[in-house]
Amino acid sequence: MTDMRSVQADITMLNVDAIVNAANTSLLGGGGVDGAIHRAAGPALLDECRRLGGCNAGEAKMTAAYRLPARYVIHTVGPIWHGGGEGEAEVLAACYRNSLALALGRSLASVAFPSISTGAYAYPQEAAARIAVRTCADFQDINDAPELILFVCFDAVTLAIYHGLLGG
Repeated sequence: MTDMRSVQADITMLNVDAIVNAANTSLLGGGGVDGAIHRAAGPALLDECRRLGGCNAGEAKMTAAYRLPARYVIHTVGPIWHGGGEGEAEVLAACYRNSLALALGRSLASVAFPSISTGAYAYPQEAAARIAVRTCADFQDINDAPELILFVCFDAVTLAIYHGLLGG
């Protein structure tokens, strides 16, 4: 049985199989969620990310989680919002699908996602949340996995959007 929930929490504190990092193309850390994950995981995460050679928008790559309570970090690069006419929705959906495909490949039961692209990349929160929920639900319907998908919200506004989409 599969489950999707939203929580307001610090993603770096979650004891799940994998947390997803809303990374930049270098994978070498940055601001927001990316910076917080790198700080909490410690310098070994940066060392492993250097060996990955970056990541294109919509793709995902997996590393160990080092000092984080999660087992793995899945790094994905969301689209920069340009008004919606440059394929942003397709790239954002690919972030979720490709992240979940990596989790499925490792038989991971629980994955926690931040709100990808809604910070510095300026994707509208409600539109991004609709894509996240729809894409993850479709993936769970086809694969019956992972057992739990958490949408980790930084603030009450984002949490309310996800609660509305998930029915509470």
